[in-house]
Amino acid sequence: MYQNTPSKKVLFLCVENSCRSQIAEAFAKQLLSEMCESFSSGSKPSGIVNPKAIESMHRVGYDLSLHSSKKVAELPTAEFDLAITMGCGDYCPEIDAKEFMDWEIPDPKHLESEQFDVIRDQIKAKVEGLKQMLC
Repeated sequence: MYQNTPSKKVLFLCVENSCRSQIAEAFAKQLLSEMCESFSSGSKPSGIVNPKAIESMHRVGYDLSLHSSKKVAELPTAEFDLAITMGCGDYCPEIDAKEFMDWEIPDPKHLESEQFDVIRDQIKAKVEGLKQMLC
């Protein structure tokens, strides 16, 4: 049986790869899987996915506990169509991407659940906005 493989590769970058970039990757896997392969990584990964991010994504039906915090060197050695930094002021010159953008998403790691979910929903809206761009 022939399976259609997504043609685009999108990377979400953050320093720790524990909250924002993980959430963005998760929403891209949910919402854009037919259009792109999604990845996330960090320049200085924490080694864990933030428990608040796991809880927040659980509230919208996604098991983020299956993700892992990873460094840029662990990514596939392919060119990305789009690399998106999450607003952490981090720049990753070793990333091979056709296009870069920054979303300027506030870091939610110290926020309470309700405020954390607001940031989660901002990320979801940004990921939804990628549909037009990736077509």
